[in-house]
Amino acid sequence: MNISFCIITLNEEKNLARCLASFAGLADEIIVLDSGSTDATETIARQFGARFEHQAWLGFVGQKNQVLSLATREWVFSLDADEELSPALRAEILALKAAPPAAAVSGFSMPRCVLYEGRWIRHGDWYPDRLIRLFRRGRGRFVGQRVHERLEISGQIEALPGDLHHHSFSDGKDHWQRCQYYAGLWSREKFESSKTAGVFAPALHAAFRWFRGYIFRGGFLDGPQGWRIAWICARETRLKYRLLRALNQGGPPAKHT
Repeated sequence: MNISFCIITLNEEKNLARCLASFAGLADEIIVLDSGSTDATETIARQFGARFEHQAWLGFVGQKNQVLSLATREWVFSLDADEELSPALRAEILALKAAPPAAAVSGFSMPRCVLYEGRWIRHGDWYPDRLIRLFRRGRGRFVGQRVHERLEISGQIEALPGDLHHHSFSDGKDHWQRCQYYAGLWSREKFESSKTAGVFAPALHAAFRWFRGYIFRGGFLDGPQGWRIAWICARETRLKYRLLRALNQGGPPAKHT
């Protein structure tokens, strides 16, 4: 199994070395597609032998498909710069390289585990968050709009047990700031697709999100971090529907509370 590891970047000097080191010795090709970094991202990428290319930002879907188009190996592993292979996942990829899968297999899914305020989160809405990241180059393509791009695969998918580690947020403040950004993108996307939100939608959807993550899916088992995740996710959900409702009514955007 020959693998191209593909990453998109923008000012990722804090994350990129960790990401690249996690698959050192596994990659037959490394491609980093950058959208205008002004930090040491390029230097770090080249230190690990990556092919470093530039592309003005096309959106998440466009950018990820563009980096796939640069890959030349049969298999592609698509990562974000703030992700890394866990030791268990690394061992599984090494085993696949030694004994490639049958031709019918188009890709592999894996659970993603988030490190949040010093704790690996293994319950609630965030885990196992199983994603397809390793796939045959000609059988996968990213689709979606402004947020939450997804990979569409043609063919059989098999599951790997090893975690993909995700170093997503530095703390609760960083988490909430990004939630506000994505809530704005989500509301605009839904508004453009003619979705509407009723007067009770913000509160009802937020309550459901909190109960689902914290109670039904066991977020309380992740301690104080589990509580903060459930609370911030509920706030984000409330904000998304408030923003959508404001767009429906043609008024100014709702405050980010």
